[in-house]
Amino acid sequence: MFTEQTIAFIGAGTMGEAMIRGLLGLNIVEPDQIVASDPWAERTEYLAERYKIHITRDNREAAETGQIVILSIKPQSIPYVLPDIRGHLRRQDLLLSIIAGAPIKKLSDGSAHASVIRAMPNTPAQIGMGITVWTSTAQVSEDHKQKAKLILGSLGEEIYVEQESYLDMATALSGSGPGYVFMMMEALIDAGVHLGFSRHVARQLVFQTMRGSVEYADQSGKHVAELRNQVTSPGGTTAAALYHMEKGGLRTVISRGIWAAYQRSVELGKGEDVKDPGS
Repeated sequence: MFTEQTIAFIGAGTMGEAMIRGLLGLNIVEPDQIVASDPWAERTEYLAERYKIHITRDNREAAETGQIVILSIKPQSIPYVLPDIRGHLRRQDLLLSIIAGAPIKKLSDGSAHASVIRAMPNTPAQIGMGITVWTSTAQVSEDHKQKAKLILGSLGEEIYVEQESYLDMATALSGSGPGYVFMMMEALIDAGVHLGFSRHVARQLVFQTMRGSVEYADQSGKHVAELRNQVTSPGGTTAAALYHMEKGGLRTVISRGIWAAYQRSVELGKGEDVKDPGS
């Protein structure tokens, strides 16, 4: 599918490298079909040595070389990078962005390019276990959509949505989601240490409990509320713990936190103000 095509990465940080590693690991493209641009010489040299890809420190050169150009830069770099590549993309090229909070209009106007895909991956993508929500402009061809599915699928699972507004929702739920999970894990480990376990043992118990619970829930096909009920015996230990968690407003705190993340995503994209439907 990518025969005689080059994928250019503008920004070769953690997520850019994850995509490069995934594409090569799945044999979707060959190393000589990838070029990566980054301002740090040490970074590009590392990528060239490890993955045998082409490197450059010139964003324009990367944009002109690639038929698929992937923006994997930090949001604060947008004002510098978009003017750099403006006018250097051909009409038939695809611009794919994984920049958090950067709306399609901003990307399209800044690059003077109409065929744009905006995607929101999350950090487990670094080990091929992420999930990416993405959308596209009307000018993106079906061929480019299929190629985008393969590229984003190299990071884990991917979900296409018709409306860009879902990207801000995905940012709040799955994009920021690992942070919520890590905090929960940290709290469980600390509780285990408080009970008397060593931190090493508490960590092992929590990691495997989280891992096993997710796999069990996924394979069972049952609603998570049903699974929770299965381990909540009347008057038992789980019931006692859940009573205090509910009393402390755990669900409400999580919901409000995710809503705050959504509002912040909208603000970063300079969208309109939103109102909390629960207020």
